[in-house]
Amino acid sequence: MTAVETVRRFNRTYTQRIGALDESFLGLGLPLGAARLLFEVGTTGAGVGELRERLGLDSGYLSRLLRDLESRGLATTERDPGDLRRRVVRLTQTGRALLRRLDRRSDDLAARLVAPLTDRQRERLVAALATADLLVRAATVELHEVDPASALATTAVGHYLAELDVRFPAGFDPGMPPPLDTFTVATSDGAPVACGGVQQIADDVDEIKRMWVDPGWRGAGLGSRLLRHLEDVVRGRGRGVVRLDTNGTLDEAIAMYDRAGYRRIERYNDNPYAELFFEKTLS
Repeated sequence: MTAVETVRRFNRTYTQRIGALDESFLGLGLPLGAARLLFEVGTTGAGVGELRERLGLDSGYLSRLLRDLESRGLATTERDPGDLRRRVVRLTQTGRALLRRLDRRSDDLAARLVAPLTDRQRERLVAALATADLLVRAATVELHEVDPASALATTAVGHYLAELDVRFPAGFDPGMPPPLDTFTVATSDGAPVACGGVQQIADDVDEIKRMWVDPGWRGAGLGSRLLRHLEDVVRGRGRGVVRLDTNGTLDEAIAMYDRAGYRRIERYNDNPYAELFFEKTLS
């Protein structure tokens, strides 16, 4: 059975058993799309733009779903007092009560699905579904070229700096790093999960900087995909050589660079946190 056939078969099996085909999902009086939107709005509310990014919905369909929730008295949409350009969706008291019922019934359904299985079978199912979830999300990650000073880039770099501060024995002080020429952010459901940038350091040499992958995404091949993308960026800029540096504590990154064909070279910069230096000639 091919990968396409396997995925399609799983989709048919799963959508039937979780009630995705029912007009009233879990007997709550809502179709699955509206119920999922109710869940995503949650108890604290969410911006319309955030919901659109997170769920991958076009504006027209999301508007229709929101109007449906509003007509049922489950949600309201209003301008954010702190940013009038932003609209925020919040659940009403009735909506929050329905959300609690949705959570309980979803838990009950999941429990019923796994009840006939042995403990060993449940362990296998949990491991398989966790792997499938990670790989499907990794396959649908989007890479965006963004302004290095944009909010999305700033958020991603903030995660990168916070991790280095924890992992480096003496912490990490970024100081005032020079601006990058280009910056890429990988997003899943609208949230940054990886990033990396490029800057020119010699006539035919670019350097990859601030490359980071969210710890929860490691092992899914996202780091290698991002690295290949950044190499393509370097090629597109007309450079034939790419360099990068790293700290000796970042074992995953070192192993990835070795697998990707980078060779160890002598120190080429004055980065006080860098202990290993790599170079690759691009075809």
